[in-house]
Amino acid sequence: MLRSMNDFENCSINATDGDIGHVKDFYFDDLTWVIRYLIVDTGSWLSSRKVLISPMAIETPNWEDKTLSVSLTKAQVKSSPDIDTDMPVSRQHEIRTLGYYGHPLYWGGAGLWGAETYPNLMMTGSAGAIGTPLLEQPEAEVLAAAGVEAEKHQRDDPHLRSCQAILDYHIEATDGDIGHVQGILVDEQTWAIRYLIVNTSNWWLGHKVLIAPQWIHAVRWPDMTVSLNLTRQMVQDAPPYDESVSLEREQEIGIHAHYGHAGYWEAEMEREEVLSPD
Repeated sequence: MLRSMNDFENCSINATDGDIGHVKDFYFDDLTWVIRYLIVDTGSWLSSRKVLISPMAIETPNWEDKTLSVSLTKAQVKSSPDIDTDMPVSRQHEIRTLGYYGHPLYWGGAGLWGAETYPNLMMTGSAGAIGTPLLEQPEAEVLAAAGVEAEKHQRDDPHLRSCQAILDYHIEATDGDIGHVQGILVDEQTWAIRYLIVNTSNWWLGHKVLIAPQWIHAVRWPDMTVSLNLTRQMVQDAPPYDESVSLEREQEIGIHAHYGHAGYWEAEMEREEVLSPD
């Protein structure tokens, strides 16, 4: 199911032994458009320190209570590596954080999460390999291995961006401006960003449409602009989006058909068939 970023706003994060804070923001990978971390504000418990929590640690959400349970203890979170979330997160920081929690590295595979489509499936492999959990190794060995791996990737750009920061970015079609980013729709199982919610009210009163990341030509971060491989007329004629109604697959099919693109679900079905042949 797709969830608006607003659904996650201020969700409580519950460790196995108590509350650890609430969701403040997300980091997404601007190459794959997948949310890689929740930025959690720990409040008075840890003097409002912000920590990163991977979707790999999240269990089934309770949307009625706006609660996300994680398979971590408060002690683990308290002793996690310090990261300044107001600064770019380096690959070294990522590797040390993932290694500390015993999480596998999510990059380097054919899926959205290593060789998998879903983050929780990454935690079921054998210990120690890239894309598989490190939980069976002693903590000292895990952190030492993480340090070695970090040195290998010290020049990597992880392409992590803030979801909050992209809100209000200008949307530019091939023939002119068409609106701004008002929100984001996230797949609650894969944690992929499926659509940007675009408000075109400056051009067509009250009109909102959905734009998939695959239709983006480029994001000019310094200019706060998202440029599309679409014309203004194509966007104007697109099916309007109503935030008060759940988006069904039938509506998604209509949106993708309008733009002449295959649905993301088709590509993922093909990927899973390749990764899991009969």
